Amino acid sequence: MESQLRYAGATLTDTLVDPADGADLGQVADLTQHCRRIVIAFVGMSFEAKIAAGPGVLVFSRRTRRELTAMAATAARQGYRGIISFGVAGGLAPNLRPGDWVVASAILESETVRETDPAWSRKLLGAIAGASHSLILGADTPIAEPAMKRELHQATGAAAVDMESHVVARLAAEHGLAFASVRVVVDAADRAIPRAALRGMTDDGRTDGVAVLRDLIARPSQLSPLARIAVDALVARSEMLRVRQLLGPHFGLVDFT
Repeated sequence: MESQLRYAGATLTDTLVDPADGADLGQVADLTQHCRRIVIAFVGMSFEAKIAAGPGVLVFSRRTRRELTAMAATAARQGYRGIISFGVAGGLAPNLRPGDWVVASAILESETVRETDPAWSRKLLGAIAGASHSLILGADTPIAEPAMKRELHQATGAAAVDMESHVVARLAAEHGLAFASVRVVVDAADRAIPRAALRGMTDDGRTDGVAVLRDLIARPSQLSPLARIAVDALVARSEMLRVRQLLGPHFGLVDFT
């Protein structure tokens, strides 16, 4: 899955909202000097990493997934208590619009359901007014068509889909870490993702703006749907900034020790 739904919408967010494809936060370079960090955050995009950063948090992204896997194995010994999946998601439930929040009750990966930490999830729900507490589906490839979104929602009951949460859920279960997932919808269930956006996604989660433009030039009819996604992406990013401030240090996870 080299991360989850690297969601076309999320890719556009990275391109149109934060085109500077910056490095993944300096803290990744030194895993031992965590300065009372007790939470690991896993995100898909560079702009999500910048938002997720804060006191008590060590951030990894798709590009540093290998380091995340190694870190999870020693996290408890280094004082970490939990791991959270944070970022954008695609809407599957028809009532969810761009900017709406989902705090995962559990993560579905193929036939496996992994529940989130109930106390941490309750704290997240209390902090984010109007957030739904629902199942999130983990996917390895983008879900771009409304028909597929409807089918997945009907088959699984999941409210949203992303490309990171099932990785986080798996690592948390393997290494005894508290686990939570909080995701903001970037593309609604009835929104199709244009091919140009999909063509711009790279395996490591970066955005190939040249590929997006090349496909757009070849098929200019995509301009209008791309513009709509860009607007939705701005809404989602604004919500992420607002909610990240609300959640505060450690993403709201209390260090019970």
